[in-house]
Amino acid sequence: MSAKMVLILGCTASGKGGAAFELAKMVGGQILSIDSMKVYRRMDIGTAKPSEQRRREVVHHLIDVVEPSEAFSVGRFVEMADQVIDELQQAESPIIAAGGTAMYIRGLIEGIFDGPGADTAIREQLIEQAENAGLGKLHERLVQVDPDAGKRIHPNDRKRIIRALEVYELTGKPISSFQNHFRSGNYRHDWVIIGLRRNKEEASGRINQRVKRMIDKGLVEEVESLLKEPEGLSSQAAQAVGYAEIIDYLQGRISLDEAVEKIKINTRRLAKRQRTWFRSFAGVNWIDLDEESTAEKTAQMMVDLL
Repeated sequence: MSAKMVLILGCTASGKGGAAFELAKMVGGQILSIDSMKVYRRMDIGTAKPSEQRRREVVHHLIDVVEPSEAFSVGRFVEMADQVIDELQQAESPIIAAGGTAMYIRGLIEGIFDGPGADTAIREQLIEQAENAGLGKLHERLVQVDPDAGKRIHPNDRKRIIRALEVYELTGKPISSFQNHFRSGNYRHDWVIIGLRRNKEEASGRINQRVKRMIDKGLVEEVESLLKEPEGLSSQAAQAVGYAEIIDYLQGRISLDEAVEKIKINTRRLAKRQRTWFRSFAGVNWIDLDEESTAEKTAQMMVDLL
């Protein structure tokens, strides 16, 4: 394989992890996880972490690096990832980066968005508006002033809605205008980027199967255990798809069946947002997969492409 740095992206349940594992075995590489939730210790089932056996066979980086009670940012991820990349480059080891967290991928390959700093007064005003008028009203305003960001940012993503409007208030420009450099393909490292994609019907079926496996493996018990920890869960961890819905169930707001259905729905929504993000990425070599595409076959297709 000529490329020493391969980045595999794709929507949730597309088969990235298995393909990355097989590719790493084929080329003697190590895996760099690009996932905002796999960084948390003891959040195993709901994040679909690789098994201990797989992690013994192939070294995985940036999994289980912080406590569930801690906040974690794109900036911190990029800092840690850059350190891993430096170490692996010095060891002349192929790097197989894999994940679906779009902002983390963006930060890794393009750098951190260098927009204006925070303005406490504007931010507090926006928070008050969200509390009084509802977050939906703020999202409607975002759609008006920045259609690109409004389409990309989920109506319930309070933090990013407020930040986008804060940037607009500070600069008079939409946040997407600062972020358009992401489409340039001028990346920080010499990545070969491979995208895995499936048709929506098959992707939805894989999501449903994954949710069933998570419940069967003990997702409810995992969340119960996390909630009993003295430090609790950070807001970031508690809002993760799969965890937020089970927390609602455990706190009596919905039934287990309702929680399971909500996980499926919210995971499909996540996949839709990922597809939107990934369409804007430059220089992606796409591989279309189907039901016959095993992890081994997918890895071989990647080797052939490289």
